[in-house]
Amino acid sequence: MPHLLIAGKIHDDGIALLKAAKGVTYDYVTEISHDSYAPLIEKADGLVIRTQPLPADTMAKGSKLKIVSRHGVGYDAVDVPSLNARGIPLAIIGDVNSRPVAEHAMMLMLALAKKVRTYDAATRVGPWGYRNGFEAIELHEKNLLIVGFGRIGRHVAKMASGFGMVIYAFDPFQSNDAIKAGGAEPITDLKTGLALADFVTVHVPMSGGKAVIGSDELACMKKSALIVNTARGGLIDESALYTALQSGQIAGAGIDVFLEEPPAANHPLFASEKVILSPHSASLTVESAIRMAVMSVKNALDYFDAKLDPALVVNRDHLSDEARLHLKA
Repeated sequence: MPHLLIAGKIHDDGIALLKAAKGVTYDYVTEISHDSYAPLIEKADGLVIRTQPLPADTMAKGSKLKIVSRHGVGYDAVDVPSLNARGIPLAIIGDVNSRPVAEHAMMLMLALAKKVRTYDAATRVGPWGYRNGFEAIELHEKNLLIVGFGRIGRHVAKMASGFGMVIYAFDPFQSNDAIKAGGAEPITDLKTGLALADFVTVHVPMSGGKAVIGSDELACMKKSALIVNTARGGLIDESALYTALQSGQIAGAGIDVFLEEPPAANHPLFASEKVILSPHSASLTVESAIRMAVMSVKNALDYFDAKLDPALVVNRDHLSDEARLHLKA
């Protein structure tokens, strides 16, 4: 009879799946912190975890642990080498968030283009005549550069095509044919693409700790350009971005992710009226919360039913022989 630990509040549909599972017991800690779940890991056969850290010393206390299932697709906070050393699978939820993230990127582009922040303020407190400045722009026939053309980037391309945008994509890991098939014109040099772009949206999964767009790249962009990041904090150098905004090198930015989260209260971007910010919430819709909860719980249950999808196991090359028996054939 497996015992699961659910670390962090998840949607009720995920808990309902647990309650319906025969022969399964569980602990459910709704607080999203390391200290709230760590004391319970000793008796857990499986762990479903939100965004909290899972360090090596905590994992070592979970001597019964056989499966870790992430309530999401990222796993930066999980000490994967410790799992590999014990042959324990780390499962993620697969493609359940790409569409809402793409929608959020489009929302930020539209909000920047249509001056939502300043027009809202002008409506509430004046001056009403601010509208006569004709500052809003249209997306139609504007050049969009998508940096990173995976699932999210492809969704953005489809959505942007509905606005009549001219779509380019930079992704050195995708073939030109694959990019064209996804509805974009391939760009082989990032700076060339940045110089063309009226809008830039970043969808690179990892950067190895190095900014993809720094001061040199921002210097290539049009002064009227708008840039959006809904991927990972640090992909756009935040200090360089602030400088570019303040100097008028670019016109605006929409940022959902930060190098440090939550960002400090005195973060320089907070003081810029050219920026629209959101709290790393691009994927956090009602619908995605249901999908993440159900899928993360299902992965844990599937392991004990010997039908865990190997495509969802990020460290499948490091599994123990026993763990491999629990994967779907």
